[in-house]
Amino acid sequence: MVESFRDLDVYRDAFLAARRLYELSKEWPKVERYALTDQIRRSSRSVSANIAEAWRKRRYPKHFVSKLTDADSEAAETRAWLDFALDHEYLGRDAYDRLDDRYDKIQGSLINMINDPKRWCSPADRVSEKGVEYPSEEWPPLQ
Repeated sequence: MVESFRDLDVYRDAFLAARRLYELSKEWPKVERYALTDQIRRSSRSVSANIAEAWRKRRYPKHFVSKLTDADSEAAETRAWLDFALDHEYLGRDAYDRLDDRYDKIQGSLINMINDPKRWCSPADRVSEKGVEYPSEEWPPLQ
């Protein structure tokens, strides 16, 4: 049963992806501090923050969908910044592919929720993620 936004696999996936991006971006050039680094950190963190806001607004399906749409938009923005990071060779292909794939799955999960808000806007004792398809695997430990 889902009782909190923290119980949502999509929230945990977005949180872990943002954390991974933060760690990777520590190595990026200082010249990017107020541009690419700041932008990708903000957009990636905003995904999980908007999911949390959506959860608290689920009493109102239109507000719920609106916040999930914001989360989806932030995930798309993060993917655009990933493209720049790859293009400037701040990210290797493997890291890029893993993060891009993760954000693709996060966006798919958000779209599933957007397309069926009634399933999520029920009282908490009737909300579950059974049947929602997206893996929630831990990232390898950061070294």
